[in-house]
Amino acid sequence: MLLDNLSLFLQIVEKGGLAVAGRELGLAPATVSERLASLEAHYGARLLTRTTRSISLTDEGRELVTGARRILAEAEETEARIRLGVEKISGLIRLSAPIDLGRNQIVPLLDAFMKQHHGVTVDLTLSDGNIDLVGQGIDLALRYGDQADSSMKSKKLHDNRRLVCASPAYLKANGVPQHPDDLAHHNCIVMRFGMRTDQDWPFIVNKRLRTCRVTGDRIANDGDLVRRWCLNGYGITLKSEWDVQADLQEGRLLSILDEFAPPPNALQIVYPAGAEQPRRVRALLDHLEKGLKNTC
Repeated sequence: MLLDNLSLFLQIVEKGGLAVAGRELGLAPATVSERLASLEAHYGARLLTRTTRSISLTDEGRELVTGARRILAEAEETEARIRLGVEKISGLIRLSAPIDLGRNQIVPLLDAFMKQHHGVTVDLTLSDGNIDLVGQGIDLALRYGDQADSSMKSKKLHDNRRLVCASPAYLKANGVPQHPDDLAHHNCIVMRFGMRTDQDWPFIVNKRLRTCRVTGDRIANDGDLVRRWCLNGYGITLKSEWDVQADLQEGRLLSILDEFAPPPNALQIVYPAGAEQPRRVRALLDHLEKGLKNTC
């Protein structure tokens, strides 16, 4: 019963409420409340702070999130080893990736992985924002740039260059910028990450890093849409090399201002520091690492 209550507790945290967790599991609200109270009594601590509109984790509750995931993962892996044998892996893996990278690079690798491991289920979240890995129960996340969150572990998979790109049609109609300052006279397609718009593009000018403020009539929080707008000739954009490899190779996009490009940042795989990774998660991490390194 303790394992069931721990699973229910994680469902409450991931869904953001008792009622929605109960609906997901087919439990009456009173049953959910009773089982949560039983879990709090078992640990002798309040795990959630509840208001009429929201819930939040107490310090003890946040500690239990990490512990519960580890306990449940170990229990599930033990069961799988007994039922399926040591060499087989099974179970759910929750993964997050940027939209373009996910669709173009990660999904084919996931398809290949699942063909090898028929017992694995993948829950993929595509988002260009940094989602809460712990709160949403994400096992692994692909992210660009340095990892500043000390509660996370990260592993560099590859270098990632960001390229200033435009379609041949746009450049023919509007001219090719020769210097980053020329972007002030062009329509730039801008990414938005949460509430932050990525309008300060980095360049190396006279051997020093500086940013140029860009503007345009199209802003979106969807990297795939930004890329499509660029392909359709609506403006210039700044994209990860991973996202536009095929477009550059086929001539659908052209990379400009390359001589002013800053050093590359990193493509990393990130996961909660306190979590004990099940064998299926470790296997997928290794598969993604090998697949991405062979791609570029």
